[in-house]
Amino acid sequence: MTVTPPATLPVLDYFGVDALIDEESRALREAVRAYVDRRVRPDVAGWYEQGSLPVRDLARELGSLGVLGMHLQGYGCAGTSALAYGLACFELEAGDSGLRSLVSVQGSLAMYAIHRYGSEAQREQWLPAMASGTAIGCFGLTEPDFGSDPSGMRTRARRDGSDWILDGTKMWITNGSVADVAVVWARTDEGIRGFLVPAGTPGFTAPEITRKLSLRASVTAELVLDGVRLPADAMLPGATGLSAPLSCLNEARFGIVFGALGAAHDCLSTTIAYAGSREIFDRPLAAYQATQLKLADMTLELGKGFLLALRLAALKDAGTLDHRQISLGKLNSTREAIAIARECRTILGAAGITLDYPVLRHASNLESVLTYEGTSEVHQLIIGQTVTGHAAFR
Repeated sequence: MTVTPPATLPVLDYFGVDALIDEESRALREAVRAYVDRRVRPDVAGWYEQGSLPVRDLARELGSLGVLGMHLQGYGCAGTSALAYGLACFELEAGDSGLRSLVSVQGSLAMYAIHRYGSEAQREQWLPAMASGTAIGCFGLTEPDFGSDPSGMRTRARRDGSDWILDGTKMWITNGSVADVAVVWARTDEGIRGFLVPAGTPGFTAPEITRKLSLRASVTAELVLDGVRLPADAMLPGATGLSAPLSCLNEARFGIVFGALGAAHDCLSTTIAYAGSREIFDRPLAAYQATQLKLADMTLELGKGFLLALRLAALKDAGTLDHRQISLGKLNSTREAIAIARECRTILGAAGITLDYPVLRHASNLESVLTYEGTSEVHQLIIGQTVTGHAAFR
């Protein structure tokens, strides 16, 4: 007797997640998914192999799509919900982590810093152009010797009359070499302050970092400030102390909560399709118990992570999301996503190491996502301090 196997459900449909997503957010998710399918998937393997990304072209297209600074209000920004922004990040990173990084750095770091801490003149000058993608921003916080401990930064800003003079180096800066403006954080006599440094300012250079084995479809640079003179109005007036750049990082981390799961979903969906078509000893690979056990565990972890992400989005939209809760999501999503990518690679076998499939590309990218904007260990310690009351950072 021939038994017809039941039709498979898309991975997240098992969890009934669409019932938790409003119609407007679903529509935006579909628009971003269609863009990624049309514009990114056909070329991303080539970009990754070449170590390049057409940032200018993509930024203008993403601006037209309305995803740059999409969760901000006014100045040409779409003003969407946090949930809609998270779903967009999910779809963008399903294409590639480099694409979502471009959008996160533009909107949640550079634009958010100007929107929240900038003067009205700074907002009017930069935000509409950045929302449209005709201007690109970057965010200079991390330094060669200070990543997890940004309070130790050595970049210095000193007064010279009414001007500021900046000296220092920033490292691992997404969009840095193509940015029109850099949001640079520096130590001053009054504490840590933020400055807007336009490209082309004398003494400011942004050499691109190459020879990367992760996030290859992304532009990464060093920012070098050698006696950079800025007028007084280049300083972000509302940003005082380290809490300002950290608040920007929390915005970007929220996008990662969804984005990393998008990469995992792309890996798992690809692997399920592959296992159904690949025959081993006259049977589909998907028909073997060992394969099904792996697929079942990955489906469960992806669904659990997505439900947590949806809950965090609901809290953010309600205005009650705490930065420590973002640590829960960032830790879980990145850790589970990279585990899923690695497990998927085992099912694809040798095919999984090629760029014909996205799995190892995602796994390699997730090695960076796992550690940037707070390593897993940093987020574990934030959670540990929350549940014990003891700080263990030092």
